[in-house]
Amino acid sequence: MKTEEQTTAEEVTEPVNAAVSRIDLKASLEGILFVMGNSVSTETLAKAVGADTDQVDTAVSELAREYEEGGRGIRISKIGDGWQMASAAEIYPCLVRIAKEPKKRVLTDSLLETLSIIAYRQPVTKAEIEKIRGVSSDHAVNRLVEYDLVQEVGRMDAPGRPMLFGTTEEFLRTFGVSEIKDLPTPAEGLVEQYRSEAEAEVRKLDIGT
Repeated sequence: MKTEEQTTAEEVTEPVNAAVSRIDLKASLEGILFVMGNSVSTETLAKAVGADTDQVDTAVSELAREYEEGGRGIRISKIGDGWQMASAAEIYPCLVRIAKEPKKRVLTDSLLETLSIIAYRQPVTKAEIEKIRGVSSDHAVNRLVEYDLVQEVGRMDAPGRPMLFGTTEEFLRTFGVSEIKDLPTPAEGLVEQYRSEAEAEVRKLDIGT
């Protein structure tokens, strides 16, 4: 028969051990994200720390909240089905004073139009993009691939098996969303607007020639 002291000791020890376990889990996840740099899927993190995916998501979510509420210079963000540790956007001006400023990617109207079509219609072929825009999109798609905002995601099961394109993880990071479904709903008539603008570009080129 347990004494009152033994029962009390067990009641106190159990939550303490649970708390220590949670601290160890969070510390392990924090270390992995710090070392990896790029995003790490929840499943991969779970295998690394020997926990289930729900435990990992809960622990990393707590870490992310602690970093943000503490006003830290580092943030943990949800990217797709994983997590990534990175510098807070607010300290970027400080970083560029001591590091070479990265090459800026210039997204022209043409590139933004093409990127928008791919983001909302993916997976999509070049032919489908060109049908919407009304002009050749080879250059735009190739430049977006070069910028790592767009990638080849497979081939359509159709004659010629045309390449399908979709957005990348870098696209999510660049535009600050966790998943494609988090993108804002496009305004009505946006595609028609793109088509009209593209046709205007063609007319200008025809006049110039």
